[in-house]
Amino acid sequence: MPRAHPIIYLFSARSLRDFGDGFVSVLLPVYLLALGFAPLQVGVIATASLLGSALLTIGVGLLGARYDHRQLLLAASSLMIATGVAFAVVHDYALLLVIAFAGTINPSSGSVSVFVPLEHAVLTREVASAQRTRMFARYSLVGALAAAIGALAAATPDLVAPLGIDQLTAIKAMFVGYALLGVFGGLLYSRIPQRPPPAEGTAVESALGPSRHIVYKLAALFSLDAFAGGFVVQSLLALWLFERFDMSLSAASAFFFWSGLLSAFSFPVAAWLSQRIGLINTMVFTHIPSSIALMLAAIAPTLPLALALLLIRSALSQMDVPTRSSYVMAVVTGAERAAAASFTAVPRSLAAAASPALAGALFAASFRAWPLLICGALKIIYDLLLLMQFRHVKPPEER
Repeated sequence: MPRAHPIIYLFSARSLRDFGDGFVSVLLPVYLLALGFAPLQVGVIATASLLGSALLTIGVGLLGARYDHRQLLLAASSLMIATGVAFAVVHDYALLLVIAFAGTINPSSGSVSVFVPLEHAVLTREVASAQRTRMFARYSLVGALAAAIGALAAATPDLVAPLGIDQLTAIKAMFVGYALLGVFGGLLYSRIPQRPPPAEGTAVESALGPSRHIVYKLAALFSLDAFAGGFVVQSLLALWLFERFDMSLSAASAFFFWSGLLSAFSFPVAAWLSQRIGLINTMVFTHIPSSIALMLAAIAPTLPLALALLLIRSALSQMDVPTRSSYVMAVVTGAERAAAASFTAVPRSLAAAASPALAGALFAASFRAWPLLICGALKIIYDLLLLMQFRHVKPPEER
């Protein structure tokens, strides 16, 4: 089988998965509010989903060195199918908490997922170091474009209302559609070749070895970034727009579509920029202006001004996604890649899991601007610490 095929299958599977995440992240707060739950309960559901994702991801990291990545991706697809069906039929809050914790619902519409470390490991073995960042930029671009279209599709319940289909029924149908996307994604993952077995006499790979120290330092910093980002995951940002400006579902879905497009097309720019100023500099010097824009949006007096600032943030805030992934893959050994992707993602998910509930509590107390302000301030601190700690740790292509 040609070497390009695994990348095509993974790109296609990610586009389906992120399309589903795109509409689910916008519909989730609308669905929960329609079921009669309060903003604080919406935040707790988001926290549960991120916490469960973290535990699943660390499990994948431990298993990824020993088991075939294709089998693990198929298992994750099965979980996605079950999650979509369960959300469509369950109304009890306690059960929804369990499903959010154990399933694949992603309130952030981003790269927080049990699928990600496995996909990173498969993709990295398919390209040379010089091409790695560009490949991750394309991988992120495909996902972000799909997520943007998914956000636009979140307007479907409003569009079908003239046909006599009530909003709650339409949203449930969207969750069934999410499950179907898991089916098609699983079919694509099944086409990925198995990982070549280790040579006879080769010891079984350990999860983390010589790169353990650098991975732990990166994980600690990434967790600060994720804790900050958890205050404004897409579901909560949508909730903020609904409550602060009484924005409609159709208008919010259109906004998140354009926001997603700006994020998507920032990825190739990030790859180009990283070749000129380096991966760490690209991560830091695009992130800080985006955080300033977010903080200004929090205190913007009008909806147009807030949306303009949030769009500026979208054009800059995700440029660290492909560069961060590429950097982690570059500074560890080949055998450690799945574990490194997992162990840097897990603290991110754990840290991000704490903040949505806090944001929900702030919303409930009518301190609506504070989640955005806290997020921006903490992210700037993270960027400065990352620059101080890793500006001299170069990937192979920068040495």
